[in-house]
Amino acid sequence: MATRPDTSDPGPFGTALKAARNSRRVSQLILSLDAGVSARHLSFLESGRAMPSREMVLTLAEALALPLSARNHLLNAAGFASAYPASPLSSEAIAPFRAILKTMMDNHAPFPALLCDRHWNVLEASPSAAAMLSPLLEGWHGPPNVFRLTACHPKAAEFIANLPEVLHESLERLALEQSLAGDDPVLADLIAVTRTAAARHPHRARTRSPVLPVSYRGPGGLLSFLSVIAQCGTSEDVTVRDLRLELLFPADDATRAAFS
Repeated sequence: MATRPDTSDPGPFGTALKAARNSRRVSQLILSLDAGVSARHLSFLESGRAMPSREMVLTLAEALALPLSARNHLLNAAGFASAYPASPLSSEAIAPFRAILKTMMDNHAPFPALLCDRHWNVLEASPSAAAMLSPLLEGWHGPPNVFRLTACHPKAAEFIANLPEVLHESLERLALEQSLAGDDPVLADLIAVTRTAAARHPHRARTRSPVLPVSYRGPGGLLSFLSVIAQCGTSEDVTVRDLRLELLFPADDATRAAFS
């Protein structure tokens, strides 16, 4: 264990560790017990009075159940190289996973499917998904993002029939993702913009049901979908673990007939 002079500056690692722990709502005592280290040592790490070994960083990250990208962030903050690769989406290293995703998207046709990164930037859209998103992409600058389009596009309320309910559900989904991510500023910003949009479109109390369809106004009428999100859990590549495949299924007979 390396030590540093007594200082009020926790340093990059201490700051990152405390943020990750707070995002999990875990006390120093609980984390110390889960990681098998003393609470005093953990306190020293967070305050910057001690510096961790590489093994200690990985032990703490595992105890916090952080995603791979957050584990790399903790390692980098402590001055160590990343432990988990982040291969380009087009690389041969993750070609088997791309083949799986392509098969799932092809088998899901003609219904919409979106492949997104962990921040919900759209990386790939099936033909029907691209056609559905096209009204929201007119005049949109920057990469299409599922939650930013929903919260910020001026035509969102015109396009999404049940926008208040969708924004409310989006906040719940993003809050869950943020709790799992271990402190992610991009997700925090998505939560902020979605919360602002939800305030502009108040959510009326409704009777709880097992599902919440997303209803789009299309040229031929209302299209209602239920969403299923798939992730790859058998890879130690950051890119693969961060992918989200959203499959939209018809929520009613009219929507199913519109794609026949």
